[in-house]
Amino acid sequence: MKVIEYSEFGAPFEVCKCIEVDDPADPQANEVVVAVEASAINPADLLMIRGQYPGPDTLPARQGIEGTGRIIAVGPDVKDYTVGDRVLLLGRGNWAEKVVCLAEQVVSIPEEIDVLQAAQMKANPPSAHFMLQDYVDLDEGDWVIQNAANSAVGHHVIRLAKKMGLKTINIVRRAESIDALKAIGADLVFVDGDDLGERVQAEIGDAYVPLAIDAAGGKPCEHLADCLSDGGVVVNYGFLDGEPCSITPTHTIVRQISLRGFWLFERLFGKPKEEVENVYAEISDLYVSKTLYSPVEATYRLDQVAEALAHAERGGRDGKVLFVMKD
Repeated sequence: MKVIEYSEFGAPFEVCKCIEVDDPADPQANEVVVAVEASAINPADLLMIRGQYPGPDTLPARQGIEGTGRIIAVGPDVKDYTVGDRVLLLGRGNWAEKVVCLAEQVVSIPEEIDVLQAAQMKANPPSAHFMLQDYVDLDEGDWVIQNAANSAVGHHVIRLAKKMGLKTINIVRRAESIDALKAIGADLVFVDGDDLGERVQAEIGDAYVPLAIDAAGGKPCEHLADCLSDGGVVVNYGFLDGEPCSITPTHTIVRQISLRGFWLFERLFGKPKEEVENVYAEISDLYVSKTLYSPVEATYRLDQVAEALAHAERGGRDGKVLFVMKD
């Protein structure tokens, strides 16, 4: 079977190779074998391969944070799953035609969810959900501001905020993204810049903005803090700028703005299996109802790994790049 593997850290399109390996052995107690149908290329995947994000301690390693497929074998004592079940993969190493994992590392998902949507459900939708729920008690009519608004998390924040009766201020790097975000429900969209706080205030005045969601760090993080109401919270979840999060003493001391960090791995995957299943049942319902949708830029086979990873790191995308295991 085909898998993607890398033996050194570096540029993903250079160091990742598609290789042939033996099929998984028969599953052991509490294991399942899953035939992977699709696996998204997540920004964290790319950072891990570059050695810039918590990942494998030893090489060679396989990659693929997200994925979906069908169970093709179950080990002894597996009671909750049977052959043919459609599942979301919660482990890593999913850029492969087949994976073997513990039964605790999969959750069932509905048949009616499109496979390319299912392959993007693990990371971004629950991240958006928890960042809107965990840090600030938001009331209907409150404003939330975010950068990287054209990202997958950004799209989910817009859609979930709309469902919650919240208003969103969305920050992008290029003006070409503005109309597409407004089409999915963004209330306001601005191109980032040092004067962002002034432009936002000119638009909304003294409206209450208690929460900022930051994917970048660096100066973009500071720009979000400029837009917050006093006592607001900046939640950082990403590394896009490549620089440390920047907020000023005026933000933290005078305006009592705080900076928090969010990592889905810590927030969800150490929890009991029932809690994890409940989260993904809720996420699944949001996909079935079309409340959530994840744009797709392109799909590639595993043996097109260099082209796929180069595309995933290209600027100006309008959706995720995914591996699909069958044409």
